[in-house]
Amino acid sequence: MHSPTYGNISFEDMISKIKNFISKSPNSEYNISVGTDSQNFDYTKTVIVVSVYRRGHGGIFFYDIKNVKRINNLMQKLFYETSTSLEIAVKLLKAFEEEKINLGISIHVDAGNNGSTSKFIREITGWVNSYGFDCETKPNSYAASSIADKFSK
Repeated sequence: MHSPTYGNISFEDMISKIKNFISKSPNSEYNISVGTDSQNFDYTKTVIVVSVYRRGHGGIFFYDIKNVKRINNLMQKLFYETSTSLEIAVKLLKAFEEEKINLGISIHVDAGNNGSTSKFIREITGWVNSYGFDCETKPNSYAASSIADKFSK
């Protein structure tokens, strides 16, 4: 994982940084989000983001970049992004349980009611919810549509 604040760190170090961030203000409200966005070049550049937002007081985020064979089909690309987010969220949830961090995780999907991705929202949201996670779409899916988008260009 990478962080603008901490540089290159392992997944385990990311968990430690999140735990430390939360411990500085344990009574605050937090939004933990995992989102993915991708852009096509000769390959598909995929950016996965883990965002920890302390309501009203900013936050920290971590990201990882994967380059995969070019995905041209929009539906396949959106489902790949979502599966990547779910994979990280499940791993994050297990680590949180081990560290006694009792916070929910939401999945941010780079799809919205306007545009070509709108026809996939119901399926994607149902899939994410079946894993037990909340699902946010545009305009509320900032981890995917803002943070990951910035690093995928």
